[in-house]
Parts: sequence; C-alpha cells; structure tokens
Amino acid sequence: MVPDVSAPRRPSTTGLRRFLDLQQQSDWMQGKTTLRDADERSESLELRLKYVARFEKLLRRPQAQEVLDILRQYGRNCIPIPSRTERHYWSVSCLPSTPGKALIRVNASWMELFSLYADGEGVRALFLVHLSDFTRDHSLDQGEVDEAFIERSVMTLEDVSYVFPRGENIFGVKIRGLSSIGKFLAERRSLQAIRAFNLTHMNRGRNAYQASHCYSLADHMMSGHAD
Repeated sequence: MVPDVSAPRRPSTTGLRRFLDLQQQSDWMQGKTTLRDADERSESLELRLKYVARFEKLLRRPQAQEVLDILRQYGRNCIPIPSRTERHYWSVSCLPSTPGKALIRVNASWMELFSLYADGEGVRALFLVHLSDFTRDHSLDQGEVDEAFIERSVMTLEDVSYVFPRGENIFGVKIRGLSSIGKFLAERRSLQAIRAFNLTHMNRGRNAYQASHCYSLADHMMSGHAD
C-alpha cells in the first residue's frame, strides 16, 4: 500500500514530518515502501533562468553525461518525495562557487550531502553519511571503521578512501569512477546509510541553499524518479 503523504500536519511540525511520519520515513530508509510524491513540481522561473548558463557550461565538460547519469540514480534512490520537497528541503547546485571546484553539490538544511568532482576525464564523488553507520559496532569510534565493507562496496580498492569531516557523527566516503559510484549507490547497506543521513538533515528544517538550486540539474534528477 502506498502511504498517503497529502494528509495535513500540525503547523508546528518541521522538516519532512510535515509530509511523512517517522514510521514512513523509517520504512523508506530501509527500502520497505515506495512513497507517493507530488504529481507536479513548484518552480521559480527566475531561479531556473539564473543558472542556465552554468548548466550549459557543465554540459560542455567531458564528464557531463556521467554526472547526469549519477544524478538520476541519486535522485531516484536517495531523496524522499523529491518533487514535494524540491528546493525547500533539498537543492542541487551547478558548478558551485564554494571551495573545492565541485561540478555539482546536493545540500539539505545547512549540510552538504553529496558532491561530484572532475577526476581527469571522469568523476569522483564525496558522500557524507553518519560515522555510526560505517563502524563495525555502530559507535563513533574512528578506529572501528568497517573497511572491509567499504572495500566490497566499490569495484576496486583503489577507487575508495574516506575522511572524517568536522562535526559529530559525520563520515565522508570518497569514490572515483562511474562504475564504483554506481555500485556504492546500489549496495543495500550504503544506500540505507545515505538515506539515513539525508533524512536527518532534511528533517532539520528549511534548506539554507534554496537560492543556488539549479532546476536544469534537478530536471535530470527527477527524470529517474519512479513514483
């Protein structure tokens, strides 16, 4: 049965709880349900036009097709009810001006969720997740990182590394190459961890990066989304 996400919520409710109760969120995170999204997207024409030139610049990059392919997979699998929550609870930036020279970046609340960078003619990704989802004992002990699982989640050992960004319970997984990124996104445990982190930050309230949302990129993310 598809959950009804259209039922009204109390005005004081923040984040995704306006649309999905905690059980619905948990079921989606674990892959137990498919959520019914809005039939139409709301849109700011002014904001769409603002980033057309950046999007066209991205399309001239040798990595353009790989970026769009990965974004479709990410949008389909990692963002709950993306049409209903677009821009206000998550956003995607095109060639953002922030340090690091990312090709694209997905944000929620005040947090970066996912970024893609050029890696020669190809791409490399940075996934931010909860450290506790990647330790053997689900603790915050950096010495307990489950390296064996991480290595199994990509095509070759050389494709993956990890970092410990600032902030409690935050872990960064760096992956290079379309095949390894796709495998990581398809691995059940890593996908659940991505979903858990995204839920945490989408539940913190309105997205602080609404003004940098690139609708042209979001079009491709939505094109891969199944209701």
